[in-house]
Amino acid sequence: MPNLEKQSSALPLAGLRVVEFTHMVMGPTCGMVLADMGAEVIKVEPIEGDRTRYLLGAGAGFFPMFNRNKKSIVIDLQKPKGAQLARQLAATADVVLENFKPGTMVKYGLDYTSLSATNPKLIYVSHKGFLPGPYEHRTALDEVVQMMGGLAYMTGRPGDPLRAGSSVNDIMGGMFGAIGALGALVQRGITGRGQEVQSALFENNVFLVGQHMLQYAVTGKPAAPMPERISPWAIYDVFTVKDGDQIFIAVVSDAQWQTFCDAFGFADFKANPEFSSNNDRVRMRPSLLPELKLRLAQFSAKEISKIFEKHGLPFAPITRPDELFQDEHLLASGGLANIVLPDSVPAGQVTQTALFPVTLNGQRMQVRLNPPTKGEHTDEILQSLGLNTAQIDTLKAQQEVA
Repeated sequence: MPNLEKQSSALPLAGLRVVEFTHMVMGPTCGMVLADMGAEVIKVEPIEGDRTRYLLGAGAGFFPMFNRNKKSIVIDLQKPKGAQLARQLAATADVVLENFKPGTMVKYGLDYTSLSATNPKLIYVSHKGFLPGPYEHRTALDEVVQMMGGLAYMTGRPGDPLRAGSSVNDIMGGMFGAIGALGALVQRGITGRGQEVQSALFENNVFLVGQHMLQYAVTGKPAAPMPERISPWAIYDVFTVKDGDQIFIAVVSDAQWQTFCDAFGFADFKANPEFSSNNDRVRMRPSLLPELKLRLAQFSAKEISKIFEKHGLPFAPITRPDELFQDEHLLASGGLANIVLPDSVPAGQVTQTALFPVTLNGQRMQVRLNPPTKGEHTDEILQSLGLNTAQIDTLKAQQEVA
């Protein structure tokens, strides 16, 4: 087990306070990144709690995934005393995060202009659907920007736009917000002043498809959807093999082609001058692939995996997300960590979560705090602001906090 106390003091953002007014995925992802790196992140929730606590289906994993290593305080911002407490809390922050509609934070005096007037060192990160411009007042979702930003077109088959199989813009938008916050922290160390940072779903999506925009600029031809794309490599596909199993394999260089032919005993392929270079094989793909599929169908996915791994060739089994809990690499390398699900029935259910995918000094950043129960740290945080037990009890009775 990692020494969490030792790691906590060694993390790069230890001692930094972040106050988070966020919900759903984008803003919470930014807070999680900063929390994983050691910041004290205080999540401000409404009286009913973050709505993602109660989502079903594909949303059931949102709250436990993106809210670890945080503290929770419940404040009703719509009540004057609640908004005042939130401003008092924000005044203690190095960084404030928000992802509400434009104008929402202004109503509560929690916008950057208001807060920075008394805390000029504040770094304020806004997560929006769109950066300022003609679309800025539109309501955006990950799926909305995938459809309008070319990603769904590229993911689906022609005539069948398809969203990516994860909240890619929400997650990456939060990560870019965190990157912006880190840059602003460096700048604050130089100038002594904070600044506002903005990250947005649509612009994030455009960044993701930028390679396809430049493909058009270079070739003069619009990029085809990924299932119909002209591959730059002849063997770069999913193959259905023995017993109906599927496996992705790739041969992306002439040296790999030679190795592949030797490994499987395909001497005729190796000797065929029509297959001598990668571009030759791409041109011959219509005849090469059907024959290759027939030959590989004699092997199981496990047999192909062993051969490819032995010879250093790229391959991948087709894996469901739930199967990753048993992935030998993740288990052996410490890529998963235990958490207690905050809203589980029965209470206290333990599972594992994927850790932030980087190492610092060779160590993964661990779960120091489980995803919080609603208002788990309300008393602790209010006491840190100077309130006594009687005052806190009065606020709770008036439903200003919970």
